[in-house]
Amino acid sequence: MSILVVGSIGLDTVKTPVEEHTDLVGGSASYAALSASFFTPVNLVGIVGSDFPESEFQFWKSRDIDTSGVQRVSGKTFRWSGEYAWDLNTRETRSIALNVFEHFRPALPPKYRESPFVLLANIAPKLQSHVLDQMERPRFVVADTMDLWIETTRADLEALLRRVDLLILNDSEAREITKETSLIRAGRKIRGFGPRYVAIKKGEHGALLFGQKEFFSCGAYPLEDIHDPTGAGDTFAGGLAGYVAAHAGEKVSFELLRKAMIYGSVLASFCVEAFSLDRLRKLTEKEIADRYQMFKLMSQFEALT
Repeated sequence: MSILVVGSIGLDTVKTPVEEHTDLVGGSASYAALSASFFTPVNLVGIVGSDFPESEFQFWKSRDIDTSGVQRVSGKTFRWSGEYAWDLNTRETRSIALNVFEHFRPALPPKYRESPFVLLANIAPKLQSHVLDQMERPRFVVADTMDLWIETTRADLEALLRRVDLLILNDSEAREITKETSLIRAGRKIRGFGPRYVAIKKGEHGALLFGQKEFFSCGAYPLEDIHDPTGAGDTFAGGLAGYVAAHAGEKVSFELLRKAMIYGSVLASFCVEAFSLDRLRKLTEKEIADRYQMFKLMSQFEALT
């Protein structure tokens, strides 16, 4: 089944200790939509300016990503510039220019409103709720968030969480929203805010998944070469949500989410191997399947007795 993906679409400038690239296609929705498209058709909602490359629309079409919900308006596209330290874990935002994104108010085309699966990629909680207000009873809603919304729009975020099936956030955000040092306690506490499931990303250390009584820990694929971590979390969310949309059947189970977590991690591991979306553009289904099998081998063990 198709999935609705809503979020930011931007042009990035990314600097690492060894390289710098400008005018890279970025934004939470760009990464999430492309990642999800490896599993299921995508309905994309976002906004771009007149400076956004038309070639990207052609690429989206080739990936079965419907762009009827992408607004192209006069002005400049949202732009972000960031610089990574040597460990590629520490990042400093050098500049942000909201441009046309400042007045973005998602408007869903009629055919999008019955989408059974929804991924609310990282944008303001009020905008995420506005999307759900336009929906016709979606079966499963996934939402991503970040520290900015926890700090500045906590009430809006808490209202959103009561409408979400799965919340995705990283480890520092989980600790911030709960004031818990233990991620286990934090994950369980966040479930009390409304979501049925919670996924906590831990970067190069994998991710955790919490259900009502269930718990799952997913490792990360070990990489020798990391070029650009930008968008890895959005790629993880898109891969996870896209896999769920493609395989949910009658209902979304914890067992399905466990497998979806692995596929999200697989997609994220490819994302960081090149700048922007470059690695994902060239990615094949065979490469995904092979790396998934490697994940299985890394996670298997036999009892000693």
